[in-house]
Amino acid sequence: MAVSAHRIDLNADLGEGVGDDDAMLTLVTSANVSCGFHAGTPRELLDTCRGAVASGVRIGAQVSYPDLAGFGRRFMDLAAAELTADILYQIGALRSLAQSVGGTVDYVKPHGALYNAIVHHEIQAAAVVDAAGTAGLPLMCLPGSAVERLALDQGLQVIREAFADRGYTPEGTLVPRSEPGALLTDPDEVTARVVSLVASGRLTAVDGTVIDVAADSVCLHGDTPGAVEHARRVRAALADAGVDVRAR
Repeated sequence: MAVSAHRIDLNADLGEGVGDDDAMLTLVTSANVSCGFHAGTPRELLDTCRGAVASGVRIGAQVSYPDLAGFGRRFMDLAAAELTADILYQIGALRSLAQSVGGTVDYVKPHGALYNAIVHHEIQAAAVVDAAGTAGLPLMCLPGSAVERLALDQGLQVIREAFADRGYTPEGTLVPRSEPGALLTDPDEVTARVVSLVASGRLTAVDGTVIDVAADSVCLHGDTPGAVEHARRVRAALADAGVDVRAR
């Protein structure tokens, strides 16, 4: 399950009103732009889309539970029809903003608790797939997840994602943010992990287990401490390794 040693996409969560979006847009090739349900005002989303277009960065709709107070990090037991409608609403809003500045929305990526829920939650995973399929967009997701399986069953294109700055369990899922080892902040560790992942398709889980991770894109969270430095170091190291960093 090795990742191509010649090409990888780098993505970041932007438009959330935190971090340095302008700097990140010079370093990543895909921008997961908040749609306002967990963070971001319409003006912030518009400015982020404008910056992405100017930088030649692919725009994705980062959809979420309606959880502004919790930054989208609290699970919500929504009915499937309600969740599908919420996601379609968010995609439509971001599409309008992107189109107004000459851009397009090219994929969907769930955020936070929704992203983690659909690793195993079959009903909500199906609702997300329904929305992405209706919108006619590829879905960025965790490899080996329920939502990936359902998306492939429905003939949807998937963009398999790995994380530069998040801890992994031995099962290949993300360590919950409330637990030790959830977040990596050492730029040397983050950089080494990404280069190794691209070269081998493997990374080390929190217990030391080496796991296979197939990925088309690697996420660098824009709100992680030192995010811009991480992105600069990763981009430079990939260039040194001869890796073509671009959206797929």
